[in-house]
Amino acid sequence: MRDAYYSPLVVQTAVDLANTLRPIKGEDALETVEQLRDFLDDHPAAEPPSSAASQRTGPRHLTRADLAEVRALRETVREVLERAHADAVEAAALINDGLRRSRATPVLRHEDDRWWTEVTSDTDRCSAHLAATTLSALASVIATLGPARLGVCAGPTCRATFVDLSRNGSKQYCTRTCSHRASVAAYRSRRSPR
Repeated sequence: MRDAYYSPLVVQTAVDLANTLRPIKGEDALETVEQLRDFLDDHPAAEPPSSAASQRTGPRHLTRADLAEVRALRETVREVLERAHADAVEAAALINDGLRRSRATPVLRHEDDRWWTEVTSDTDRCSAHLAATTLSALASVIATLGPARLGVCAGPTCRATFVDLSRNGSKQYCTRTCSHRASVAAYRSRRSPR
């Protein structure tokens, strides 16, 4: 396997963003500016490096426009995660379009004698930075591990998205709960008398 060029933390941010919408349950955890603020607080990788929140110099100023932009990004990220396995070309087109719109820029960083690259936006808008980081992370997963690693939970009452960063790449369920339910059902079907 080739070296991974993605941050698992940023990949998880992308998945968490997509999963703020639970279509089967009709739940949306990104309806207000306060919910957006909470999401960003829980995902430090989502903050632009120069923002007040990332520098801990004061509260970030978020607006309804920021919320609308992040919700539109969520739709794109969710669509990429849902389509990548079945239509990788379309998923790539969505990623590339999102990266262009966010004005994504690769940056070489150095800290503590370590060098790395990351993709960020050339603007301080939180939605642009979030788009640049999450979409580039998903692009790196596709390029490194393949599009089949992005998916939607196979649980019958779940449409949560996931990225499988495991060694074997056989993940079908989003969480331990869904995965556990599937394992129990499979065990019971093997043990039941015929």
